[in-house]
Formats: sequence, structure tokens, C-alpha cells
Amino acid sequence: MYEAFYGFRERPFDLTPNPRFLLLTGKHREALSNLQYGLTSRRGLTLLIGDAGTGKTTLIRAVIQDYEKQGAVIAYLNNPTLSRPEFYEFLTQAFDLSARAAASKAALLSELSQVLDRRHAAGLMTGLVIDEAQAMPDELLEEVRLLANIETTTDKLLPIVLAGQPELADRLNQVSLRQLKQRVALRCLLLALDAKETAEYIAGRIRVAGGNSVMVFTRQAVDSIYDRSGGIPRLISVICDNALISGFAADRRPVGRDIVEDVCRDFDLGSKAPTIAPAKAAVSAARRQLQAVPAPPAPVPAPPAPAARPAAEAAAPAQKPQTFARSLFEHFSIKRRFSIF
Repeated sequence: MYEAFYGFRERPFDLTPNPRFLLLTGKHREALSNLQYGLTSRRGLTLLIGDAGTGKTTLIRAVIQDYEKQGAVIAYLNNPTLSRPEFYEFLTQAFDLSARAAASKAALLSELSQVLDRRHAAGLMTGLVIDEAQAMPDELLEEVRLLANIETTTDKLLPIVLAGQPELADRLNQVSLRQLKQRVALRCLLLALDAKETAEYIAGRIRVAGGNSVMVFTRQAVDSIYDRSGGIPRLISVICDNALISGFAADRRPVGRDIVEDVCRDFDLGSKAPTIAPAKAAVSAARRQLQAVPAPPAPVPAPPAPAARPAAEAAAPAQKPQTFARSLFEHFSIKRRFSIF
């Protein structure tokens, strides 16, 4: 729709895990290296943890695509909410085993071990990658642990990658899954992007799509995209794509902050708290403090008159009582220096 208007060859912010649009920030580059090392060095079990939308699937697809070009066979499962028989069927199809292997676990393990032995002897990579692993039933996590036991005296024959959201790490802390956790040889974490990385993410995708980022979003619009998305790549793409649609409809180039804010309000993303001026904030705080003060107690009968004091003591001037209002607002009379950011 808006590609020609902004000078793109293709849409830059589609929500598909296309490795061509992979942004290698420092965090993503470290995670990519861990995944590559875990598969090539046959380390057993590699764990990739990241919140929803941080780019786990795109990273995994990039690794798989690269190694499949080199003759690797990597079984990729992105919907692991399967029963045991369905999981056996998946492994049978992924590793090109016989139909008998899908019906018998003994046949599956026997045939799979033979395939792994042959490929290992030929110097070929074989692996298993499971995405959205936080959704796996416990019984399948136990099957993964047992698959990780297929090994020689020196190498793991089936390196496995488990990728999932932080709930996966929480589940591995359960006592019933302690044996699986002990087999984790590598662990990597994907975090949200910071402001600079967000700008690089937007500019990089626009560049891959054939556009010029300076002509697409203003700097203020990029700042607003970061604030509203929290640095989550998937949300950044959602905001950018819809902002470009709105900008195209309004004949706006580049897209400004106002359009981005409209889009974020429509999607209910990252609503900001209203800004209160320092003086108003101070008055509001004082009012709240006054409202929190309990009511004064009921008057009590006056005590009997005290005995006559010595003349010297009686002549001393009485101190004027300090009112509550003055003690409460006294600190407001002190001159303060404010910084406006």
C-alpha cells in the first residue's frame, strides 16, 4: 500500500521472522554465537530465553537457514503442545524414519540412533530446535531430556535448543525438572532494545527494504516509538507499520510524532502518565498530607490551676505555639533550584 510512497521495494515491518531483517545488536550477536556454538560443538542442551517479541524466532530461523545450506538436518518445532505419540510422529517425519518408528518408541530410538551415528561419522550436523518451549507439557520435557542422552563417549549426537519465554526458566526450577536443568550446557538471554538500538532497528529494516530512514520517520517520532514500545522489536514493527499506513493516508513524509502517538492510542500501547508541573505537584502532595492528618481529639476538661510559680519563673516570656499549617508548609518557603528535563 505505502511502499511506493516511501520508496520501499517491500514492506519493512512485517511480523514474519525473516532472517534478512535480523538486527544484530550486542545482545542478539551474543545469543546467535551461543546458538551456533551449541549446535556445532554438540554441547547437548542450549537454552534461549527472551520475553515475547524480542526476536527469538527470527534468530533461530537465521541459524537454521545458515546451517541447512551446509547440509545440516535440523528438526524445528514451533508448536510443542503435543502428546507423546504426536511428538514421536514429528521426530519420525523430521528425521525421515520409517512408519514403524512413529508407532513404537523402541523402534524410534533405535532408528534415530543409527541415523545420528551415520551422520556423525560423516561429519554432518543434526539437531533439534524447539520454539515456544515454555508451553511444552512436562512429559515432553522429559522426552527431550532422554533424547539428550543419545551420545558417544566424546560427543552428544543430537544437540538440542530450547527457546522460550521467561516462564520456561521458572519451570526448569521445579524439582521434577531438575535433571533437565542440569543438562543445560549453554544459556543465553534476549532483552528489549535500548533507545539507540531501537533507532538502529528501524533504520536497518528501512534500509533492507530499499528506503531512506531520514525520509520516513522524524527523530521525535523514533523517540516516541521507543517510549511506547518499551524496546520490544515486535511492538516497534507494529507501531511503525501502522504509522506508515496513517502517514500515507495523510500524505505525510516523513512521519511525525503526532501520527505515532495517534497509532499508539489506537492500539493502547505504552500510555504515559500525565506530566505535572513541580509547583502543582508540591501543592497536590501537601493536600494529600493534610487529608491524611487525623481529626483532633475531643476536648478534655481543663486540669486544676497550677500552684503559684516563683516570681523569676513567672516573669519568663511564654513561647508562642507553632501552628500545624506553618509546620506543614514551612519547607515550601525555602528557595529551591529545579531542573527541567
